Amino acid sequence: SLMVKSVRVVEVIPGRPTVGIEIPNPHRAMIRLREVIDSDRYQQESSPLTMALGQDIGGGPVVANLGKMPHLLVAGTTGSGKSVGVNAMLISMLLKAKPDELKLIMVDPKMLELSVYDGIPHLLAPVVTDMKEAANSLRWCVAEMERRYKLMAAMGVRNIAGFNARLDEAERAGAQVADPLWEPQPWEMHQTPPVLEKLPYIVVVIDEFADMFMIVGKKVEELIARLAQKARAAGIHLILATQRPSVDVVTGLIKANIPSRMAFQVSSRIDSRTILDQG
Repeated sequence: SLMVKSVRVVEVIPGRPTVGIEIPNPHRAMIRLREVIDSDRYQQESSPLTMALGQDIGGGPVVANLGKMPHLLVAGTTGSGKSVGVNAMLISMLLKAKPDELKLIMVDPKMLELSVYDGIPHLLAPVVTDMKEAANSLRWCVAEMERRYKLMAAMGVRNIAGFNARLDEAERAGAQVADPLWEPQPWEMHQTPPVLEKLPYIVVVIDEFADMFMIVGKKVEELIARLAQKARAAGIHLILATQRPSVDVVTGLIKANIPSRMAFQVSSRIDSRTILDQG
């Protein structure tokens, strides 16, 4: 055991008043996504934003709710399993959510990783591969966030869950809720306001957002920061993945607004400190 390259101190061991020393197992076990999805921990979750992440050091399933994070920053070098992890998150959410409960916006500059999802009913638009179009997608998300905030304010609720619950109450009472933001057109006669429908969660997945920074520039950082600051209550969540967690990509503004981070193997200790603030 003393001949291993590195060990890790486990500060908290559930159920034991001791500190553990984690030693790498020379025989790495393969964790199947089905093992986590079939677990009681995953099955008992009702949120459409439930993500199966893997297993802990004791072999128990690790399941997280993106809605509580509420955004996620993922970093890892080529071959570290970052893309496998992102795909596992997407698949586990798709298994939980109907198309009217969850909508996805996917940005894939490599044109290979997320293109397999093209055509699924959960997509708001085809998988985006043009980085300028990706910036427009983020601008649409900001506009949709503002629209949802106005709707929730008019309905007197604080978040998307309260908004959808209000519509469920009206449906059980046999009533419909008219759109409070609707304005009649002066040139049309006998207009009726549209009826409100429940709002789906929106998850924006950007596979390599460092490429967006290089092509589109700092404007993308401002849009991401704005969404990260305010979009949680509106039901809009971000999953940002990158191979290069350098300080010019994972900036202080992004880190300040995305507290949930996941690090796979990175190429240097500096990169580890950039993404996790430790390493």
